[in-house]
Amino acid sequence: MSSFAAGARALASGFGFLARSPRLLFLGALPALISALLLFACLGTLTYFSGDLASWMTPFADGWADFARRALRVLLAVALVGAAALLASVSFIAVTLLVGGPFYEHIAEIVEQRSGLDTSDDGAGWVRSTARGVGDAVKTVLVAAVGAVVLFAIGFVPVVGQLLAPVLAALFGAWMVALEMVGLVFGRRGFTLRDRHRALRRHRAATFGFGLPVYLLCLVPVAQLVVIPSAVVGGTLLAHRMLDAAPRAAA
Repeated sequence: MSSFAAGARALASGFGFLARSPRLLFLGALPALISALLLFACLGTLTYFSGDLASWMTPFADGWADFARRALRVLLAVALVGAAALLASVSFIAVTLLVGGPFYEHIAEIVEQRSGLDTSDDGAGWVRSTARGVGDAVKTVLVAAVGAVVLFAIGFVPVVGQLLAPVLAALFGAWMVALEMVGLVFGRRGFTLRDRHRALRRHRAATFGFGLPVYLLCLVPVAQLVVIPSAVVGGTLLAHRMLDAAPRAAA
């Protein structure tokens, strides 16, 4: 329980840090705003054309009775929009960090400097580090897409699915959030996406203590503009805590 609380405290520290640095809060909110607008625009477009898309996907139903054909296509349209919304919720952080990478790198470095933390890197250079970050972001979005499909399918299981799917979605989303937020520090030091997974597994309670409130708060409209930059700060602090604990864990 203390480890879970430590993860939550890392996020709270992020809120506190940015409350004392409004300029950094504004800087961190811009990419989140851009990502939110992009995702809402894509979701709105899909919703508008969902009926046409459902018709295009079900040509075999053209000869069905009118009620059956309409029912199938309405259900399919709803399913498409629901799956897209779920994917957007679990991939929003990855897209935001990809859009605002330089902004959040800057914030993370300032946090490290003001907190007296190690600011070293692996010497890979800006181009190589950026390419690696983009590659990791793409992999994360693909994992989120697969997870969204699985969770959406679970939701169709009678009774159990409706109860289990939201819980699993929150846990999966929390893990993906933490995976992304510690990535700024881990990536700069040359650690791979697999290394991040290993670190999170060693600190599961702290991971969910940090990731769950971030994921749930990001579901609140507009709150993302404050939550994401605060989570960047909290994720930076949490990443250093995990890296500092790694030698002791391995001993």
